[in-house]
Amino acid sequence: MSALSESLKKYIGVQSETEIACDTVERGAVRRYAQAIMYEDPIFNTACENNARYGGPVAPPLFPNHMFRRAFGEPDPIQDNARNPDFDGIVAATSSQGLPAIEPLAGYALLNGGSEIEFFRYARHGETVKLTSRYADITEKETSKGPIILVVTESEYRNSEGELLIRTRRTQIRRK
Repeated sequence: MSALSESLKKYIGVQSETEIACDTVERGAVRRYAQAIMYEDPIFNTACENNARYGGPVAPPLFPNHMFRRAFGEPDPIQDNARNPDFDGIVAATSSQGLPAIEPLAGYALLNGGSEIEFFRYARHGETVKLTSRYADITEKETSKGPIILVVTESEYRNSEGELLIRTRRTQIRRK
C-alpha cells in the first residue's frame, strides 16, 4: 500500500508567505559569521578594491540562509516549553521555513536528505533579505526497510528589490 496519499500530494506547490529577516545584513553579524566559518575575507569587512564591483562590503554567500531568527520581543519557544516533558526541541517555524506542517506525516521520523544551494549574488551590508519557500515535490521511494517519503522544499532569498541572492533545495526523508 502506498504511503503517498492524495491528502499528502495536495501539499505540493503550497507556498509560504514572504518573510522579512528581523535584521538587515549588518556588519557585526557578518563579522561573527565570517569568524565562525573561519573565512575572514576582507570583502566582508570594509570597502576595498576586491569588493568595489559588488558595491562595497558584502556578506559570505550563505549568510542570508542564517538571517531568519526570532526577533526581540517575540516569544521564545524553548523557554515556553521548558517544563514540557514531551517537547523534543524541534521548533516547527524554524524547520519548515514558514510552510504549514504536513499533517499526514505527523509522527513520522525526520531525517536530513541533503541540500542543494545555488548562489546568484552576494548580499550587501545594509540590505534587507526576504524569504519565500514552497513544497516543490513529495515522492515515495521503496527501500529495503520499507517506504520512505521524500519532501523537497525550495526556498528563495531575495533582497528588498527582488533580486535573487540564493536558492536552496532541501530534501527531508520521512519514515514511519
